[in-house]
Amino acid sequence: MIEKRNFYINGTWVAPSAPNDFEVINPSTEEPCAVISLGAQADTDAAVAAAKAALPGWMATPVEERIALVEKLIDFYQSRSEDLAQAMSLEMGAPIDMARTQQSGAGVYHLANFVRAAKSFQFDRPLGDHAPNDRIIYEAVGVAALITPWNWPMNQITLKVGAAAIAGCTMVLKPSEQSPLNAMIFAEMMDEAGFPAGVFNLVNGDGVGVGSRLSAHPDVDMVSFTGSTRAGTAISKSAADTLKKVHLELGGKGANVVFADADEKAVKRGVLHMMNNTGQSCNAPSRMLVQRPIYDQAVETAAEVANVVSVGSAQEEGRHIGPVVNEVQWTKIQDLIQKGIDEGARLVAGGTGRPEGLNKGYYVRPTVFADANNQMTIAREEIFGPVLTMIPFDTEEEAVEIANDTPYGLTNYVQTQDGARANRMARVLRSGMVEMNGQSRNAGSPFGGMKQSGNGREGGLWGLEDFLEVKAVGGWAAE
Repeated sequence: MIEKRNFYINGTWVAPSAPNDFEVINPSTEEPCAVISLGAQADTDAAVAAAKAALPGWMATPVEERIALVEKLIDFYQSRSEDLAQAMSLEMGAPIDMARTQQSGAGVYHLANFVRAAKSFQFDRPLGDHAPNDRIIYEAVGVAALITPWNWPMNQITLKVGAAAIAGCTMVLKPSEQSPLNAMIFAEMMDEAGFPAGVFNLVNGDGVGVGSRLSAHPDVDMVSFTGSTRAGTAISKSAADTLKKVHLELGGKGANVVFADADEKAVKRGVLHMMNNTGQSCNAPSRMLVQRPIYDQAVETAAEVANVVSVGSAQEEGRHIGPVVNEVQWTKIQDLIQKGIDEGARLVAGGTGRPEGLNKGYYVRPTVFADANNQMTIAREEIFGPVLTMIPFDTEEEAVEIANDTPYGLTNYVQTQDGARANRMARVLRSGMVEMNGQSRNAGSPFGGMKQSGNGREGGLWGLEDFLEVKAVGGWAAE
């Protein structure tokens, strides 16, 4: 049993103010794998106070030095990538091979992209040739509360910490209590890299306790949150009393629009993308809209692909999907699969219950529904499991209408060989991101959504700007 009962505050590991133990469950076995302490108000206040005290010195540190520390962090990160992968596999169920490549690898990727963006970013610039005595200065927002989820832990931690650190913000990180071990390893790396005391602080806790206190804290200038839309709404309301800046990266119900002229691998690619990370991705292509001439074949292909997706323990090597994170999520997914059946969608793969041969662990059968419509619950709600909903359409206009008929707006996908149509779709789909024909976005591309998928952007230049305030100066004197 791993024990992680201390918090990282003001450059040192400190015991919690009061004992409040929480068992972290290995979702592959349903057995406890670690015990952590959940923070109380006193712990949260101490972390915020440390960040507030460190802010003036960190803001005044030349940006070149802040960038150099992030580069040093990358070195330590790479040296401990296996530790991170093992932790994430154990605590949130990412298959170990996938944890080594995608889950752990995401951190280095984002940190390197921030370094690249920062080296070309003008933090202090003239307004323009028309106003030689006006300056635009980008400075840190201030003390930033970073609240991260369990599904892509290092992806989200590095997207927030890397940008905040380079921008000159000081931080309090509250990782998900479901997957805290990787965050504590990350705190060790921040310490080893030599970030000044108070710049980075970590307090474990749940949303009701530490999360709520951070959202309402008068000395927190910004909250950057990734998680459910429900929690994002609560954070926004809590933060409103102090008018702090709020960045939200929330849920999604992405449409994958497959036209009749899509390439022959489009359907298979879409199913496998949906099943990646056991469907626990906010940008998963969970609604597959298929043009009617190829719809029947697409359904057949999707069922075949889903039926050969293997499910197994996260600690086993190989290409398979693992369990979902916990019993609450497993039960929710089971209820939604049953809801799809009850509402009349045609089940063509998977279904309720655990996969054959797995009687323990939070495993879900890779599931595909066909003949759904966009008013069904499985087409409206974010399932956050390996469940794909297929909907037929006739015309491009109908596809756009169905795709946009959702409260979410994170990522949509388009599959067509008609370049002009692909570009038309990209312009009219109401989402923060659009990916076409299996082409993912490149390094430094901003991640974020519209509508109830949140606000703000993460990654690269846009991620840096989210942690910066714009200061306009008139009458700048020549030095």
